[in-house]
Amino acid sequence: MMDIPADLVKRCKKFIEPYRVTDGEGFKLSHYDPGDLGKLDKDSKKEAVDKLEKGIQLLEQLQEVLYASESYALLVVLQAMDSAGKDGIVKHVMGGINPQGCVVSSFKQPTTLERGHDFLWRCVCRLPRRGMIGIFNRSYYEEVLSVRVHPEFLDGEGFEPAHAKRSFWKERFKSINNLERHLLANKTRIVKIFLHISPEEQRKRLLARLDTPDKNWKFSEGDIHEREFWDEYQKAYQEMIRHTSSPEAPWYVVPADNKWFSRLVCMCAMVEALAEMKLEYPKVPGELKEFFPTFRKELERPLSKGRD
Repeated sequence: MMDIPADLVKRCKKFIEPYRVTDGEGFKLSHYDPGDLGKLDKDSKKEAVDKLEKGIQLLEQLQEVLYASESYALLVVLQAMDSAGKDGIVKHVMGGINPQGCVVSSFKQPTTLERGHDFLWRCVCRLPRRGMIGIFNRSYYEEVLSVRVHPEFLDGEGFEPAHAKRSFWKERFKSINNLERHLLANKTRIVKIFLHISPEEQRKRLLARLDTPDKNWKFSEGDIHEREFWDEYQKAYQEMIRHTSSPEAPWYVVPADNKWFSRLVCMCAMVEALAEMKLEYPKVPGELKEFFPTFRKELERPLSKGRD
């Protein structure tokens, strides 16, 4: 098994514990502060960045063994309101990962083809194979979030919006839970992250997109429109976490008002998930090892002259 710094993994586990939701019964989003910094403070940013860098180095090592072993897959689900930092997590936490072993999938408005299938289909098509890390920037959870806030979207999926009562959403939660149980039974570990941002911090970040030329391209008129449904989205997220949290596939409600802190929490959640897989490099067959001395002699011998 890979030699993992036990103390670092233990610190990661302890660090993320306050944000892990394993039982959604009675969950209230209002109990979680988007500006929370755990036991850190505003002056701890440099310390947090140093810890993030060390954690990312371990994450890179774990991902290499995951890729080599092909024994498990890791699915990271990122959900959040606009500007909460999903892209930043991909860039700053996963930036050092070998791109051969990681695939990022972003899910926007469904295409005509995707709407012709069940609501899980387009995401199932992009699930990571064993040995890979798959990152879903939004996911099948949009079908109980944006679609719940805007039930008129169901019209394009073959459902009458008027029929989207409480029982309809419970059936969708049931489908999601069944899918995740199936994935876990087939060696796909799931890390589900909700980046919890405050409306005031979102307002500041959207204004920054208008004021910073290099960020203008990120701004969308839809961002303004969706802010009008803030309360509805918060209720939808609360219901989602209540009905889809479990010890095997918990949600992490990550405070997102401070990007440096949210990135540290997300890194710790991924490190813990990979460490718990107890990964190891594939063993070389004994028969092949017997030939290693011969291979060494052959490699140490200079190539014959005259070769191209």
